[in-house]
Amino acid sequence: MLRPWRESDAKTVQTAFDCPAIQRWHVKRIDSLDEALAWIAGWQTRWGSEKDASWAITDDDQPIGQVGLRAISLFEGSAELSYWVLPAARGNGVAVRAARSLTKWTFDVLGLHRVVLQHSTANAASCRVAAKLGFPVEGTLRSALLHADGWHDAHMHARLRTDSGWSA
Repeated sequence: MLRPWRESDAKTVQTAFDCPAIQRWHVKRIDSLDEALAWIAGWQTRWGSEKDASWAITDDDQPIGQVGLRAISLFEGSAELSYWVLPAARGNGVAVRAARSLTKWTFDVLGLHRVVLQHSTANAASCRVAAKLGFPVEGTLRSALLHADGWHDAHMHARLRTDSGWSA
């Protein structure tokens, strides 16, 4: 299930950003409970300004990951998909199911035309998620993503609302 983030999720958020794999692929750092609370509170503001959104991926109402939209442009009908999953929940399709649900919602409810997914070319797991979602690779962006270890080339995947074979 997807739901909005709650203040009570702050410890889980802090734990997630302590994970070496999440740290490797995300520039954002959360080192304290206060920073986790600020991260959670920021989503309401960003959603209100129609720029970004994030939901907790939950199992029995406990967060096990995050799925969100970045760089939302209602005018241009586009957004960028993001996600992470806690280590204990990886490997059983959580990211794919959550991202598929959110993508379907962006097309059916928000009426977006295009959803993109970018990841470091070194992030094989995210490439597998994109492939399972049916987001074809459109190309490689040179030195496009900054990670803790420097600049990375990025695969650009995208899905259009008009693509055939789309089903939730």
